[in-house]
Amino acid sequence: MPRFFVDQQPQDGVLTLTGENAHHAGRVLRLRVGEGVTLCDGAGMDFDCTVEAVEKEAVTCRVVSCHAADTEPKQSITLFMALPKGDKMEFIVQKAVELGVSRIVPYLSKNCVSRPDKTEKKVERWRKIAAEAAKQCGRGRLPEVAAVVPVAQAIVQAAQSETALFFYENERRTGLHDALAGGVRDTVSLMVGPEGGFDPAEAKAAVDAGLQSVSLGTRILRCETAPIVALAAVLYAGGNM
Repeated sequence: MPRFFVDQQPQDGVLTLTGENAHHAGRVLRLRVGEGVTLCDGAGMDFDCTVEAVEKEAVTCRVVSCHAADTEPKQSITLFMALPKGDKMEFIVQKAVELGVSRIVPYLSKNCVSRPDKTEKKVERWRKIAAEAAKQCGRGRLPEVAAVVPVAQAIVQAAQSETALFFYENERRTGLHDALAGGVRDTVSLMVGPEGGFDPAEAKAAVDAGLQSVSLGTRILRCETAPIVALAAVLYAGGNM
């Protein structure tokens, strides 16, 4: 069943698709009166609807029932991702959202190869990719893609989670399996570095702030592979798979 995110609550049992949503529903999917569609408020509530009217600028939907979305992970997971070069961030955002991430915070660290002066347009594109991925995979919440922040600010934010993991390529003592052996708490932060790896001073700052330095194994993973592996492992340990 087609799925759309809306930023409104039902009025007299009706929700209305406008803008790009209306165009996609009416012109691309060619929805007709009487067909079913699911609208989601992006905060975990699904509305099962039937199409009541299709117009050029709006598609009116009658709410049949509403219920909490059952597709969200038990934990709230934030991915702190150092800016990679090229279009790798687009892939990371898409796959992270499909897996169930709640929030993505891009950040700039010392060894980032990509160091754009302006990132507003990139963040806007990543948000669109996140929204499309959330619709495609049936998410009940619309994950947030935050503005790009410096590494120091990312460390401070990541340390606020109950389970805060820092994936350091030079970590030799603690593997992810050991770090998750005690379970996964309700809020989780995953901090992944750039192509050039973390600067030692950044690793020290993360540990000093309270993040746990962990390894993803003996092999060197690409920066776009590491967050997907980390997310999958945490979701599995948290009882989501």
